[in-house]
Formats: sequence, C-alpha cells, structure tokens
Amino acid sequence: MVIPLDLLVTNTGNMYKLTSAMIKRAEQINLTGDPELEEAGGKVVSLAIKQVLSKKIEFRIEET
Repeated sequence: MVIPLDLLVTNTGNMYKLTSAMIKRAEQINLTGDPELEEAGGKVVSLAIKQVLSKKIEFRIEET
C-alpha cells in the first residue's frame, strides 16, 4: 500500500492533531479490524494514514 504523500504534503492542518488521529485510527483498526485491511496487505498503520488523509475517517480532538 502506498501512503498518499501528496495529501500529506499539502495538508495545512495541525500536524500534532493529524498524527494523533492516525495513531487512534491505527489502534481502532488493530482492535476491530477493517474491510480494507486485507486489500492493504495487513498494514494497519498505512491504512490508518490513508483513511485519515483522504478524509474517509473524520476526527475530532477533544480538549481536556
């Protein structure tokens, strides 16, 4: 699976929030699975990055 670097480079959002979202999504995929995981060759982190960057997964970081 190829990480969409063009989306990463052109992203103007907060990189800390983006990274946090990717980490949380990777944890979710690891625990519950995802239909796209087999297509991604079992690469959880790559799939999480792709889903967050392509905005397939929406995220919100709650302030504490």
